[in-house]
Amino acid sequence: MTDLQQTIETILAQCQRTEIAGSVYPTNQRAGVAPDCLAIALVTINGDVYSTGDDTQQLALQSISKVFTYGIALEDHGRDEVLARVGVEPTGHRYNAIFLEETTGRPFNPMVNAGAIAVADLINGEDLTDMLNRVIQICSQYAGRRLSVDAPTFTYEFQTDHRNRAIAHLMRSSGALRGRIDDVLHLYYQQCSLLVNAVDLAHMGATLANGGVNPTTGARALSKEYVRDVLSVMYSCGMYDSSGEWAYRVGLPAKSGVSGGILGVVPGRLGIATFSPPLSKVGHSIRGLQAFEALSQVLNLHVFDVFPAQVASE
Repeated sequence: MTDLQQTIETILAQCQRTEIAGSVYPTNQRAGVAPDCLAIALVTINGDVYSTGDDTQQLALQSISKVFTYGIALEDHGRDEVLARVGVEPTGHRYNAIFLEETTGRPFNPMVNAGAIAVADLINGEDLTDMLNRVIQICSQYAGRRLSVDAPTFTYEFQTDHRNRAIAHLMRSSGALRGRIDDVLHLYYQQCSLLVNAVDLAHMGATLANGGVNPTTGARALSKEYVRDVLSVMYSCGMYDSSGEWAYRVGLPAKSGVSGGILGVVPGRLGIATFSPPLSKVGHSIRGLQAFEALSQVLNLHVFDVFPAQVASE
């Protein structure tokens, strides 16, 4: 057993012993996903895979998908045009806040719902089907296998999430949204409903860590020039209104989703994924937070935990 494999197994066992009382997102409840599911997976930029726990349990990408569609929009339109439509500042508000920048009418950043909906409006394609196929294809390149949309998750989100419709109408009034609201939301909910497991998610993180190239398949999923942009926004905004505390405690670019997944990237080294359904009040996986904090400490992963050799040895 390698040191990395033993490390993640030890951390998983520690997290399993922690009693938690968090909410479980309705789509997980409806799919019968066990609340005590827990998985940790790591994929290095050399393609080495380490995983433990319920690492084959499928989960919807949900908000983690925002990372990958933001990259698509950057490639489709370039940094300046995307920045004119979607900002890059933390909000200090809930991820689903009906709130835009006062002076510009832009969403604050692409990691909150408003920003991700605006990003969906920026995906190029001849029609909705073409745009969706592009999103699925590129997300599949990140994961290293063909992904599919979970129809029950999509149907639930599209029929029940009136708050995002309110956000879309607000952005239409500000000029931040230009496409048909139903089409844009249709694409947004489809991307959120893509199914992955923890190993897939770790491959997606490793692809970003590897400059946009999947380390297992060799397929390029994102141009190298935009990897920095995606990771920067993940670091400052990916954990919503607790991004500051995450940066302080864990110190990695990351993105969470209400299905219980958390994606982390150690640039130039590896991708990390955790899955555990019970959520904190902020909407992050409780055990996922615990696992990432432990991994950061044990493996010295914090981006600022880098010192000259003579200092590190003291």
